[in-house]
Amino acid sequence: MSESWLGLFAIDFVQQAIAAAILLAIPTAILSCFLVLRGWALMGDAVSHAVLPGVVLAYIAGLPIVFGAFVAGMVCALATGYIAENCRVKRDTVMGVIFSGMFGLGIVLFSLIETDLHLDHILFGDILGLVWPDIWQMAIVALSITAAVLVCRRDLLVCAFDPLHARTIGLNVRFLHYGLLVVLSVAIVAGLKAVGLILVIAMLIAPGAIGHLLCDRFEDMLSVAIVSAVLAAVGGVTLSLFIGSAPAPTIVVVLMALFIVALAVSMRRDGSRRESAPVTLSTEN
Repeated sequence: MSESWLGLFAIDFVQQAIAAAILLAIPTAILSCFLVLRGWALMGDAVSHAVLPGVVLAYIAGLPIVFGAFVAGMVCALATGYIAENCRVKRDTVMGVIFSGMFGLGIVLFSLIETDLHLDHILFGDILGLVWPDIWQMAIVALSITAAVLVCRRDLLVCAFDPLHARTIGLNVRFLHYGLLVVLSVAIVAGLKAVGLILVIAMLIAPGAIGHLLCDRFEDMLSVAIVSAVLAAVGGVTLSLFIGSAPAPTIVVVLMALFIVALAVSMRRDGSRRESAPVTLSTEN
């Protein structure tokens, strides 16, 4: 039985799926830490949904769908930032309107064309259908995202916790803001073929949330986020092979399970801290 299990990992498409999952897990985990700290969880949701009309329009124009996805993601991200800064409507409201509108537009456009392109593959990915050239492209993107974010991590942290202080010490807050949106769009496009537009949201939120629950220092949070994302990626693909499910949603289910465990550990730890805290008696009459 164990030999048959191990034999699965010798299959080429299984190796490709695991490699793709790991390559996607690392940069999305790093990004998720900053998204969680900045309260940008909905931003990842908005950009991922907004990519769909770009994919359809690129297909109609005969362009690579990755190009259309990136352009649409950037339009959504930049438009959201601009509108939120120049009107009194709150950012989450703007994001909700834009991502639902663009996602609806994408569905309408897709229904109007005749194509052999499967909507399920766009929405939920097809990680088992990836080939080595796709893996190498993901590796280049993953390395670029990881390097860019880690190089600027201190400046991004200052902007996340205290934008006013960041401006005071001379940081280009606008550049960092929109730069993070660009990297977010690139990460979503990179995950298009692997886990689709819908499920990549979990990989952009859950690892950072897990790290935030378990750690008090950012460096520790980053490490925990990466480890949990990689574990979920490898575990999700492996589990899907044995239970006959699709890999991408299985990865998300494993991430959810890890989040629940982290939540339980965090609640237990916080409860212990409250119980062990010294009781102070008031001396007021």
